[in-house]
Amino acid sequence: MTYVITEPCIGTKDQSCVEVCPVDCIYDAGDQFMINPEECIDCGACEPECPVEAIYPEDEVPDDQESYIAKAANYFE
Repeated sequence: MTYVITEPCIGTKDQSCVEVCPVDCIYDAGDQFMINPEECIDCGACEPECPVEAIYPEDEVPDDQESYIAKAANYFE
């Protein structure tokens, strides 16, 4: 499992999640931040720091936001 950043990040891009990530796996992807699923250690430090609640564990991403799982995976291919 990894963490996924979803739609609420678009247009907000608050840096709080980036600042607390111990492995620097959160990248600026232009319109939003993305978590590299290969680098994420599933620590969860980023989730409570997001002011727009855009970060979810992969298995808890809301149904209407599931496309962001593939978006992150494809971004890092």
